[in-house]
Amino acid sequence: MTEFIGEMIGTMILIIFGGGVVGGVVLKGSKAEGTSWVLISFGWGLAVMLAVYAVGKVSGAHINPAVTLGFAMVGEFPWSKVPKYLSAQLIGAFIGAIVVFFHYLPHWKETEDKGAKLAVFSTDPAIRSPLSNFVSEIIGTFMLVMGLLFIGANDFTQGLNPAIVGLLITAIGMSLGGTTGYAINPARDIGPRIAHYVLPIPGKGTSDWRYAWVPLFGPILGGIYGGLFYKAFFVNDLMVAFWVFTVIILAIFLTAARKELKKANNEDVQSSRANA
Repeated sequence: MTEFIGEMIGTMILIIFGGGVVGGVVLKGSKAEGTSWVLISFGWGLAVMLAVYAVGKVSGAHINPAVTLGFAMVGEFPWSKVPKYLSAQLIGAFIGAIVVFFHYLPHWKETEDKGAKLAVFSTDPAIRSPLSNFVSEIIGTFMLVMGLLFIGANDFTQGLNPAIVGLLITAIGMSLGGTTGYAINPARDIGPRIAHYVLPIPGKGTSDWRYAWVPLFGPILGGIYGGLFYKAFFVNDLMVAFWVFTVIILAIFLTAARKELKKANNEDVQSSRANA
């Protein structure tokens, strides 16, 4: 098996199990309908674990463009392989989403909620505020790449690493995933979003392309900065790129905070006037 096929199959497995658990929770008529965010977080963690077990020895099981780019930025992965990995991940995610569509065939028409149908394929925010949602994706993916590098720096019993990686995904989902659904993976969101767009899903709504830039660029920025931060503080390799990305991320965070605080203050003023 080639690295390209490995990444494609690994990402396909990720989406089959990950999108599958979301479908079980949100689609009408499923025996898991209405269960909790905890189940979804564990489902995605197990999805990653099984994907890593499947193809880790073939391709390293990045199964995520943010991981590939983050590792490449700090010299942990050759740039020459990046295009191959990114394309394999996107194709695998698209195929995985199609498999999920077939798995839940009778449930699409039973589900009236168009947002629930889209949620099986891609992420959406709990509170729509794109810049703040972008910040959440940066933070989640920053912790993902940092966590992967922490795990790689430790010695575990042979075969245990994928399980630890799965627990990392579960932890991110439970702690940080409630804001945006924690894409933390551009392929995981964009590939299935394309599938949602092209598939003949009964009663589906828009694929919400206006939001798609958040789970695309947020994880990329967070993944790259996670790798640079690890290099700077844990390997004592302070790269110029670290300072560049630090300035960019600080500017984004401060702008998002200013926007949200201004919005909150305006709402307080309006509420006070209404009660006067």
